[in-house]
Amino acid sequence: MTVRVATMSDVRKAERIVRRFLSPAPLIRSYRLEKELGLRDGRRVWLKDYGWTPVGSFKLLGALNWMAQNLERIGNRPVSAHSSGNFASGISFAGQQFEKRVVIVMPETAARVKFDLTRSFGAEIRTYDISTDHLTGERDRLTRAITEEEGAIQASPYDDADVIAGNGVGGLEIVDELRAQGRGISQFVCQVSGGGLMAGHALAIADGFPESEIIGVEPEGADDFAQSMRAGERVRIERPTSICDGLLSYDVGLHNWPILQRDVTQAVTVPDDETRLAMKWLYDNHGIRSEPSGAITTAAVLTGKVTPGGDGDVVIVLSGRNVDEESFRKWVN
Repeated sequence: MTVRVATMSDVRKAERIVRRFLSPAPLIRSYRLEKELGLRDGRRVWLKDYGWTPVGSFKLLGALNWMAQNLERIGNRPVSAHSSGNFASGISFAGQQFEKRVVIVMPETAARVKFDLTRSFGAEIRTYDISTDHLTGERDRLTRAITEEEGAIQASPYDDADVIAGNGVGGLEIVDELRAQGRGISQFVCQVSGGGLMAGHALAIADGFPESEIIGVEPEGADDFAQSMRAGERVRIERPTSICDGLLSYDVGLHNWPILQRDVTQAVTVPDDETRLAMKWLYDNHGIRSEPSGAITTAAVLTGKVTPGGDGDVVIVLSGRNVDEESFRKWVN
């Protein structure tokens, strides 16, 4: 595979595309987290909340840019992708905007809200059993069959320079807003799964605030990135497990790894019980009903796995809010 590493030039080009469809996701100051962490006066904590996008997660940024950049290649062919649910709705929304047919492969246990969102934008869905996928490879087989038998163009949820650049628009939003306020960043805390979210944001944050620490967060049972950081090369894990369904990739993408290796300062892992407590904390203190994958970064900060040193602000990515009510209640209780 030819690896094309996304650049800040790609991110700025993607911004022009994304702005045609979306306003910036809110950057919310958390007075309660500032108090919880005991930060000195003058330092602030911010939540970048992608739950406010039309699909309830950050995935729409990369999906829109990928679709726009590949229109000529797609032509009249369908678009295929596999996803735990958030990229599914993101690429479906993009397909609706650009009038392209989208076929998605999703685990049959994905949140109902993710199925409903994806279908609401007109996509077709095929399902597989995620519990045996490490043995059967059913996810990739189904996606490949759609590509081969229906002539589809496959979109990667994370391992693609256009997706990374689109995601980087969110990082650019953070940089522009904090610079406009004359502020700096000491710690930027972001989820890592396949790496598309972090790679895009790391590009923008490292460019705008080169002195900041860029910290990746994963579930303990899906720590391929932390292992990769220690090994100095991409490490694959065969059966990632966590309640964070959006963070269960087997490894980080080829297109993401050069950016992650260069720009990410540290990788930390969080057990599911601490993520559940962070979900409850966000709900109790901010009224935010986050999915586990969104809350894991707050968990890393609340439990001291991320130490807020330095003089600048702390920015925490809340990547998505797509969680079923029944599951949410079970996890926070």
